Amino acid sequence: MNFNETTICDHLVQLKNTAPLVHNITNFVVMNNTANALLSIGASPVMAHAVEEMKDMVVIASALVINIGTLNPEWIEGMLTAGKAATEKGIPIVLDPVGAGATPYRTTTCWKIIKECKPTIIRGNASEIMALLNANVKTKGVDSAAASEDAVTAAQQLAKETNTIVVISGETDYITNGTETLQIKNGHPLMPKVTGLGCTASAICGAFAASTENTLEACASAMAVMGIAGEIAAEKAQGPGTLQLHFLDALYNLDANAIQKHFKA
Repeated sequence: MNFNETTICDHLVQLKNTAPLVHNITNFVVMNNTANALLSIGASPVMAHAVEEMKDMVVIASALVINIGTLNPEWIEGMLTAGKAATEKGIPIVLDPVGAGATPYRTTTCWKIIKECKPTIIRGNASEIMALLNANVKTKGVDSAAASEDAVTAAQQLAKETNTIVVISGETDYITNGTETLQIKNGHPLMPKVTGLGCTASAICGAFAASTENTLEACASAMAVMGIAGEIAAEKAQGPGTLQLHFLDALYNLDANAIQKHFKA
């Protein structure tokens, strides 16, 4: 596979030209951050959670992102309803298994969504991905207790078992379909200090997958864009607060020159 700077640039242009509507069923902590990031990159966000409107919202959406960060039974019902409708429509579904492994409730909810909704993409940190395959793996709340490289084998197995693209976020991002695995080495140590950037990555994966046929490459482009924007933001930031501010600007202003200058794979 010839995945390079040109691929990312082409995918970014396709996203901006398409301006996909991304339906997010996401957590209270990150709704504003996620919506602003999607707008900055050129997509259109909608945050809808009521089960009564799930099917109608999916009809007009180009991708669905299911994020289990703040769970309750009503939201789970909405997630399953939306996921099944998205599967029927044939649009990409991203599952973000926030905190899988922290409690049995989270892990079993993830597997219910996987089995009933058949997501296209699963994006999480190393511990979350490992916990989906091994109940003995625990997460540190919603943070990873493992390095991303520790989860590569688990990600490859999970991708094969669920017929998904699995994305591991970390110092190095890994994107795999079970047989092919891409590595993205962009990013900055300040990024984990800003809550919700992982959730933002899931939403951006949804936006790229909605506008690009090759889902493996779409996710790799999304993670590269996230990392590059983080690096550019960190050059101007004085800490986590200003990193978040400059991150949105970096996404908005991202162009071929910036991608070619910063991309590491």
